[in-house]
Amino acid sequence: MLIHLRHETKPGERRTPLTPAGAKELIAKDFAIHVESSSMRIFTDDAYRAVGCDIVATGSWPEADKDAWILGLKELPDENFSLIHKHIYFAHAYKEQTGWQDILGRFKRGGGTLYDLEFLKDETGRRVAAFGYWAGYAGAAVAVDVWVKQQQGKELLSCEVYTDQKSWIEKLKNDLENISHKPTSMVMGALGRSGKGASDLFAALDLDVLKWDMAETKEGGPFPEILQHNIFINCVLLFDKTPPFLTKEMLKGERKLSVISDVSCDPTGPVNPLPIYDRITTMTNPVLKIETGSEPLDLIAIDHLPSLLPKESSLDYEQQLLPHLKDLKMGSTVWDGAKEIFRAKTITV
Repeated sequence: MLIHLRHETKPGERRTPLTPAGAKELIAKDFAIHVESSSMRIFTDDAYRAVGCDIVATGSWPEADKDAWILGLKELPDENFSLIHKHIYFAHAYKEQTGWQDILGRFKRGGGTLYDLEFLKDETGRRVAAFGYWAGYAGAAVAVDVWVKQQQGKELLSCEVYTDQKSWIEKLKNDLENISHKPTSMVMGALGRSGKGASDLFAALDLDVLKWDMAETKEGGPFPEILQHNIFINCVLLFDKTPPFLTKEMLKGERKLSVISDVSCDPTGPVNPLPIYDRITTMTNPVLKIETGSEPLDLIAIDHLPSLLPKESSLDYEQQLLPHLKDLKMGSTVWDGAKEIFRAKTITV
């Protein structure tokens, strides 16, 4: 069985769902692994070559054997040709995000199948692999960075990629030492993967944080409590429409809130709980200015936050996903369930 690991084309994306160590384990199970050459990936081509992978041309996956499994993380390049392979990646199409009909239509025309990483679930309905912890951790870290810049009268113009979390923590601690007061923070969805990551970041910096989860939000929004904290981190992953957490009208009153990091980041979907913005931000342009002037409100909505810590997040994610990649030969309820979701979503396309 052939797994073809794609080069990621999203700017700044250095993560991978399959490291050289994981590839070595799959090869030992009689998988063939083709790895597209990539100067962006956190692990080098030589590292994959050393464990027995075949290094192939960047972007060569459309010409791969029809039976190959095409493995990646982020969206495919924006093209129109039909998709004939079995693809494993985050398509961001099942909640009717912008362009969802186009991408599912490409699969339907070509006879290919999408196994969306967000919808790989076990018998209990829990996702088997997620980057959530590192998304929350990085999302909170960027929020602190933006808050520090606000106190200095500056702007965060781009995000830095860190080799490890220790170096990022040390940098933020040094920055905070030069500020006379410390921010208070609120994490929504604090008991989930992302929420735990965000909470751990604030704990590492010894910052006060209010943690909310289902018990505190069961009555539904809006939640004026958000306005009473300097930093708000949204880690709630929604599948059904809910009353908004914040509204534009709420921002007109008094507030301490000056930084929002929307880790869940679904601005173009119909279930967006923060209808105060409508587009993502990027690593090279990380901040969207919701309010300016003497009381600014900056919003971060980067949809691949874990790539700011690419090595640690890749290793963690692979540890979760690898057992299920090994099941590809025999099949499992995880892969069967993902295929059924794909079939159901493409019926009306």
